[in-house]
Amino acid sequence: MPLVMSCWKPLNAPVFLLYITACKLQNADCDSAAAEWVEPQKARTLLIGRLFTGQEQTHEPPLPMADVISTVEFNHTGTLLATGDKGGRVVIFQREPEIKGDKEELGEAGEYNVYSTFQSHEPDFDYLKSLEIEEKINKIRWLPKQNAAHFLLSTNDKTVKLWKVSQRDRRPEGYNLKDEEGRIKDISTITSLQLLIQSSDWSRVPVLKPTDLMVEVRPRRVFANGHTYHINSISVNSDGETYLSADDLRINMWHLDITDRSFNIVDIKPANMEDLTEVITAAEFHPQHCHLFIYSSSKGTIRLCDMRTSALCDTHAKIFEEPEDPGNRSFFSEIISSVSDVKFSHSGRYLLTRDYLTVKVWDLHMEKGPVETYQVHEYLRSKLCSLYENDCIFDKFECVWNSTDSVIMTGSYNSFFRMFDRDSGRGVTLEAWRESSKPRAVLRTRRVYTGGRRRRGDVGVDSLDFRKKILHMAWHPAENIIAIAASNNLYIFQDRVTPENQ
Repeated sequence: MPLVMSCWKPLNAPVFLLYITACKLQNADCDSAAAEWVEPQKARTLLIGRLFTGQEQTHEPPLPMADVISTVEFNHTGTLLATGDKGGRVVIFQREPEIKGDKEELGEAGEYNVYSTFQSHEPDFDYLKSLEIEEKINKIRWLPKQNAAHFLLSTNDKTVKLWKVSQRDRRPEGYNLKDEEGRIKDISTITSLQLLIQSSDWSRVPVLKPTDLMVEVRPRRVFANGHTYHINSISVNSDGETYLSADDLRINMWHLDITDRSFNIVDIKPANMEDLTEVITAAEFHPQHCHLFIYSSSKGTIRLCDMRTSALCDTHAKIFEEPEDPGNRSFFSEIISSVSDVKFSHSGRYLLTRDYLTVKVWDLHMEKGPVETYQVHEYLRSKLCSLYENDCIFDKFECVWNSTDSVIMTGSYNSFFRMFDRDSGRGVTLEAWRESSKPRAVLRTRRVYTGGRRRRGDVGVDSLDFRKKILHMAWHPAENIIAIAASNNLYIFQDRVTPENQ
């Protein structure tokens, strides 16, 4: 398989096309096995579609912080994939159409290529508080498609922007506002098309002619001055007309056509800031019911709110909280119980939450505790003191569902990410690591050695690289395609089904 090179111009980045196959999972601890996801009766192939990286990698490359990817999001059809970075840039990738024939057999059809790149936010300064406002893109959310154009919301710490992404392959030619010498005509003299014909200037009637495809990205709305604290979440409502934005202490609801005012729907700021005990960490609208939304807190609680009961939803409809075991309480208990991400399932029946050590599934009909709990990296519990000293304990990991809500995914350290099959309860650890990627190489699972018999390829806990963390990811809304952000690298993995006898 040849190495395909291209250039991501804004970052001068090479793009490598790599394909990796994976065998069927037989044992979660087997270091040569790969993920069995949804259909155990079929063998599956896990491919790296593309690896987009911010710069040429050397042995110890200097990493510009502006190139670090800070959010990843598929649109509702999965044809577009948007990433935002700490430099305020948004890069949109488009999936190429499937082509039957040799290309499909080689796995080159349906790949994602750079579609458009634009600067979403610039550095700013709050003169009232004497604070710098970073250009970092915190979240990107796509709006449901209504016409030929695409719309997306992007936000930094203070300002949300609505962008229109459109394309055109025709342009007007033959403007008749100038005479043959290039001088602008008196518009009052051109009163009808008949006059142009009589003056033998009929050939200068503008016409649309085919041209090269052009992608235009334009700002349509700027939603500013709505938050005092840093925005951590945005979520588009199922009504297609409103969205919410959440900061540490407040949640606001906006109309997409109104930029000068918003409605405050949650406010947990105490009268005396010394009484502050928790902050909002994430918020999301229900996928079907436009009056329901959830938000999580640094105390590990998740609150479901119903806007039909009150305009200000300080009183929740339901609260989801797991009782703490007094025997396991420590200095780090409150820190590691903080919920960093919360997601509704596609069906709207379940919630998926991520704290520092676990990922949990909650049933909206059962508030007393999670129905499923998966250990992501329990082996780090003994390392909490050192993780606290290097601030890694405050890392905010995201979590995602697959399209059928049967598999969940979240990130870890050492470029590892975890997948859990809800039917079997088994988990698998995979690695997004460019240096080990070779054409047609087997994508093996990894295992962290914590004791007992050590196998070849196991990684010791003390050998984990905490600088290589998988915080941001997205899952295709209909297929087993995932996007993984690892520092300034974007990995796109594709899972393909083949008969067992192949």
